[in-house]
Amino acid sequence: MFSKTSNNAINIITLIASFGVIVGALALFIILSGFSGLRTFSDGLLEVSDPDIKITTTKGKSFFVTEAITKILTENKSINAISKTIEERVFLEYNEKTEIAYVKGVDTNFTKISKIDSSLYVGTWLQPSLKNIAVIGRGISNKLSLGTYNYGNPLKIRIPKFGTGFINPRNPFYTLETQIIGVYAGTEDFENKFVFVAIDEARALLKFKKNQVTSIEVDLVNGKRADEVAKVLRNSLNTDLKVQTKEQLNEVFYKVINTENFISYLIFTLIVIIALFNVIGAIIMMIIDKKTNLKTLFSLGTSLKEIKNIFVFQGFLLTFIGMCVGLFLGVLLVFVQQKFELFMIVPGIAYPVEFQFANLFIVIGTITVLGFIAAKIASSRISKDFIEK
Repeated sequence: MFSKTSNNAINIITLIASFGVIVGALALFIILSGFSGLRTFSDGLLEVSDPDIKITTTKGKSFFVTEAITKILTENKSINAISKTIEERVFLEYNEKTEIAYVKGVDTNFTKISKIDSSLYVGTWLQPSLKNIAVIGRGISNKLSLGTYNYGNPLKIRIPKFGTGFINPRNPFYTLETQIIGVYAGTEDFENKFVFVAIDEARALLKFKKNQVTSIEVDLVNGKRADEVAKVLRNSLNTDLKVQTKEQLNEVFYKVINTENFISYLIFTLIVIIALFNVIGAIIMMIIDKKTNLKTLFSLGTSLKEIKNIFVFQGFLLTFIGMCVGLFLGVLLVFVQQKFELFMIVPGIAYPVEFQFANLFIVIGTITVLGFIAAKIASSRISKDFIEK
């Protein structure tokens, strides 16, 4: 494996083949770790905007939280907390500037479901002791030129009056006037979407009845069991209710991440395959260089299969050692990036990478299988006619 041959060209080809395997293993592991980190980073952002499970209605926009529903949710030991919410599209008006957004009425349990209070850009979260207050997204704040504690003019949250009969055209809206006490940050869509108020104030604005909500948001003890818990809830709750996990709420986003991950894996696997052509070439050169020795072995009684296995094992070792070196460098780079943040997406945000054993096993499995196939292809060059000539 490590001894030099009499032909210097073979030594050079072997080094090139080893280097190709090292770079291929390194690149494949880094790209998989990068996507793992990106997924975890995205999950962290979605923890602010989306719960582990969200329960809505399939008929209309709202439903009533009955004792039966409450009992099912509170008795499920996989559920950590639940929060009732009211959400509706509204007009926002401040100092003659207008914007369309969503008002979201939340109860005191909401901070157990979402990490919204820890994502505040300025100000504080909703306080039960204060009335007619709101927390808005940074995008809405920028569009309306509206900051916190602007006591001069309130933010007006308006919704068109509904129902039958005469509506005064001079006053066609239900209006809630609020003072802003906090501005939250998050993804671009999330920052431009919500105005958070107390659920009782949202209920009064929309003329909802007691226990009438648009959704119930659920936080789980173990978020990784979301699919399993959601299945149990679908079987237990009324068929008119829709139970969605965080991944289902962001289906398009997760599909994009998973598709990009898979395509990147295929691209870098192709790079590994190209690198293994060098391994095939190196083994074939070794076979030609050792032709005299092979003839001696064959004459002493070594079977053709045993001779082929020598070079299969040689090719496997060449691939395996190159893979181990590449993985060692890859793991080292991942931990260095996590510790020292050498590569940045934007100033202040390092490119996310995450070490996962699953990625390690994927690289080991991929290169081991491809390396074995490459060695088998190269050893197939050996035949009885080739040895005896």
